[in-house]
Amino acid sequence: MVKKGFFIGLAFAFFALGIVAIQKATPAPKPERLYKAIKVYSPYKFEQSLTGLAIINTKTGTKEKPDAADTLYRMDELEKNWGKKHLRISNNTLIVVGDNNQTLTEIFLQDDKEKSWVKKFYGI
Repeated sequence: MVKKGFFIGLAFAFFALGIVAIQKATPAPKPERLYKAIKVYSPYKFEQSLTGLAIINTKTGTKEKPDAADTLYRMDELEKNWGKKHLRISNNTLIVVGDNNQTLTEIFLQDDKEKSWVKKFYGI
């Protein structure tokens, strides 16, 4: 009876640790409409291989292979650095600029929640 309870408790502990590990490896949620519109202009893309995910800079062709647990966080970090240089906010409009400071597109920010997310996530 004691052994059975011990194994059930041990299984529950591993289950709980697994859930906590998954939550820590997943970055904060992003507004889908806005993130998809910005992502089109970001040079960073995922490439899936047999050994996991790699991050590719489509402009330079460089490939990064971070640990599986850090892949999503590393992509966020790269996109934040890109966004600091290539995103501007003017009133309720997000302006995406290219490498030569030319305007690529303008994205309307629907509310203050989107505006504050852009400022917080990209640090602009």
